[in-house]
Amino acid sequence: MKKIKVGLIGLGTVGGGVVEILANHTEDFKARAGVDVTLARFADRNEERFAQLGLDPDKCTTDAFEVVADPDLDIIIELVGGTGIALEICRAALEAGKHLVTANKAIMATAGHELLKLAEERGVNVRFEASVGGGIPIIGPLKRSLVANEISQVMGIVNGTTNYILTAMAHDGLSYDEALSQAQELGYAEADPSADVDGGDAAAKIAILASIAFNTTLTMDQVFTAGIRTIDAADIAYADEYGYAIKLLAIATRTPEGIDMRVHPTMIPKIHPLAHVNGVDNAIYVIGDAVGETMFFGPGAGAGAAASAVVADVIEVARDIITHNVTKQCSCVDDLAVRDIEKLKTRYYVRMIVEDKPGVLATTASAFADHDVSIESLIQHMCEEEGFAETAYVTHAASESDIQAALEEIRALDIVCEVASLIRVEDL
Repeated sequence: MKKIKVGLIGLGTVGGGVVEILANHTEDFKARAGVDVTLARFADRNEERFAQLGLDPDKCTTDAFEVVADPDLDIIIELVGGTGIALEICRAALEAGKHLVTANKAIMATAGHELLKLAEERGVNVRFEASVGGGIPIIGPLKRSLVANEISQVMGIVNGTTNYILTAMAHDGLSYDEALSQAQELGYAEADPSADVDGGDAAAKIAILASIAFNTTLTMDQVFTAGIRTIDAADIAYADEYGYAIKLLAIATRTPEGIDMRVHPTMIPKIHPLAHVNGVDNAIYVIGDAVGETMFFGPGAGAGAAASAVVADVIEVARDIITHNVTKQCSCVDDLAVRDIEKLKTRYYVRMIVEDKPGVLATTASAFADHDVSIESLIQHMCEEEGFAETAYVTHAASESDIQAALEEIRALDIVCEVASLIRVEDL
């Protein structure tokens, strides 16, 4: 049995998980997968990690490119993160004729097409299952198991941090700040949570999924992105009253005008399976013309989940090496446009603080009507401050451009103190 030698660059939590899995299951992989995989070289800037993980010092270095240049290695695992030196490592590995496994969503959502093209030129494979959904298998199924389908939509909860925060707000009655603080204490959120709560992490992931699902090249800067910072306990309560849950959804839909690709807080019916995905779990919903509706569910974060996906990719690449199989790296043969968010047509939830006096509802309703936005339902509650009321509207389907124009007019009204929330509603 040919021994497949692997270089591991980046020994953080996920890298440590990879070391542990391979240490515990190498013999299992020989028996079950027919491959003999060994971690032969390691690189990390923190030399203390080598001792902490019990690694042979002779196999360790702080120079990642020393590992990449090792002629005995077959596969490079990149777990550095970011798009700086990590991208240089990935390029160098492919240029050296090494197969590449990465968990780097930022790279795959910005330079993925470049790397896949380079891999094809060098006759090697790139695997990146861990870049989306943690331990959930979704990249492989989209590329292989669902290849018989024309995919019409991919959407889901792909960020565990925001899902934990929204779950804590809905189930435990916490404010946004309280839920974020709790997530940080538990290690689910970074000290600077911007990438998660502002939607950037989810935007990178939906760009990757959409590129594969729709066979086109898409990047994260093409994704309309809005985060959850503005979600208030009042919005959670109104959503519940209307029969909805609020989730940060990443959505990519094939339309006649191009790909509709967006990330934003979304009200979805409580009866839909995605409404019941709570805590740090992720779920990805895929609709194909032949298979119909499918959902992939599981842990979206954590060292074990991500390391599981990384090692699975290594095993697959090892099999390819043994069978001399180089799979087609990029199926992005279609050149599809991305539809402008202003062309979106959906229902909307709008919460505003208004003066509590006659004619207010008629005035705001008239402003909506002036821009072809029809009100489906309205809930009004009195504010604690005397003389003011809180109104929560749900509209009929309207275009994004019309709802934004209506809200611009409404914000200018003297009777309106604040347009506090705008949340898109998806009747899945």
